[in-house]
Amino acid sequence: MIALGVAAHPDDLDFGASGTFAKLAKGGASCYYLICTNGCKGSDDPKMTEEKLIEIRKREQEEAGKVLGLKGIFFLNHNDTQLVADLELKKEIVRFIRKLKPDLVVTMDPTLVYSKRGFVNHTDHRAAGQATIDAVYPMARDRLTFKELEKEGLKPHKVKTLYLTNFDSHNEVVDISETMETKEKALACHKSQVSDESIEWVREMAHLVGKERGYEFAEAFVKLELK
Repeated sequence: MIALGVAAHPDDLDFGASGTFAKLAKGGASCYYLICTNGCKGSDDPKMTEEKLIEIRKREQEEAGKVLGLKGIFFLNHNDTQLVADLELKKEIVRFIRKLKPDLVVTMDPTLVYSKRGFVNHTDHRAAGQATIDAVYPMARDRLTFKELEKEGLKPHKVKTLYLTNFDSHNEVVDISETMETKEKALACHKSQVSDESIEWVREMAHLVGKERGYEFAEAFVKLELK
C-alpha cells in the first residue's frame, strides 16, 4: 500500500494524521508527505528571519518523518499564508500523485472554515485541501488533463481512498492507541511551533475521538471511497 499526505505547512499532518501514518508505515505501507508551503511566517521571535525559519521548519519536518517511518517528504515551497488553490498548485499535486501512485491520499477538509472548539482553519489549510481534492479527482485520473505530464512518463492514476482530517465532522475513526507515543514524538520535533501544552491538547483530542469507538486514542477523518 502507498499513502500520500498533502498539507499546507510542516507539522499540519503531524497534528491531524501522524498516528495513522505511523500505523500504516508500521504495517509495511510506503508513506509520503507533500508539504505545499515553506512555513516562513510561523514565528513570534523578533530576531527570526523568513530564510532561517524556512530551513528550521524543513529540518523539523524531516526529523518528524524519520520518527514516523516515512519513505520521503517533498516540499513545494509556496510562501506561507499565500497558498491559492489554482491550476499551478493542482498540477504540482497531480505530478506527485502520478509519480507515487498512492492508494490513499490524506489532506485537510477545506469545508472546515472554523470550529466551535475555538479556532479558525488557516487559509492555507483550506487551499491545500481543495487543491488536493481536485488533483485526486478528476485531474490525476484524466489522461487529457495536463497532457505534458504524460509526455514526461507520468501516466494517469486513480486514487482509491481519500481521507480528510476533520475533528468536528467525520465518518471514519482510526485507532492510534499503539502509535500515539510516536505521534507525540513526531510533534515534539517541531520545536519552533509546538509546545508541551499543544501536545497535551492533541493527546486530549485523540482520547476524546477514541472514546467514540472505544479506543484509547484515535484520529478522525471524512473517508471517501472513490468510484
